[in-house]
Amino acid sequence: MTEKQMIKLEMEKERIKRMRAFENEQIRQALHLGEGDVFLAAGIDEAGRGPLAGPVAAGAVILPADHDILYLNDSKKLSAKKRDMLFDQIKEEAIAWAVGIVEPARIDEINILQATYEAMRLAIRQLGTAPTVLVNDAVTIPGVEIPQIPVIKGDAKCISIAAASILAKVTRDRIMEEMDAQYPVYGFAKHKGYGTKEHMEAIRTYGPCPIHRRSFITRIVQE
Repeated sequence: MTEKQMIKLEMEKERIKRMRAFENEQIRQALHLGEGDVFLAAGIDEAGRGPLAGPVAAGAVILPADHDILYLNDSKKLSAKKRDMLFDQIKEEAIAWAVGIVEPARIDEINILQATYEAMRLAIRQLGTAPTVLVNDAVTIPGVEIPQIPVIKGDAKCISIAAASILAKVTRDRIMEEMDAQYPVYGFAKHKGYGTKEHMEAIRTYGPCPIHRRSFITRIVQE
């Protein structure tokens, strides 16, 4: 390893250390805990609120206090290759993890915000270990009795939320890649269901397919 690489590695270790310290401080302040008090935090984040097609996914992850996973960050700031690598590492090292999925028809039925909350509740229920506190990216989830701490832009500030964002995004991206094989004319593998010019033109040309969110594409179909 070159000196430059060593410096970059040390900087990354410090960044992760700061994220962990920030998250722990948010939890201790919110729950009025002392330095010796033990807690089990689950990070919560979603992927896929904005696309025109496909499900919304929510990740939940409990990381061990002594984990050494580097490069955790807002999933949108990472390359696909880095996300895939971290996805496997998170699953291997986490105390517990889960991803909740809510399908397009349900999104149309209850709206995307409620569907996102539903995906988050699913993920929390699927954790094999019960957390004592939830650290969420910006939201407070209705219908959950576990104490919650919403953190604005939490996926870039809190280590557990960053891990959850990676789980959610990689899971959803892989679903959309599978859907591309079933509905190849829409280009799902490329844009993952987001409203790109190519995607909207395909909807106008071929009409919607079963995984399109009808409530999202009314105007496009009318055009």
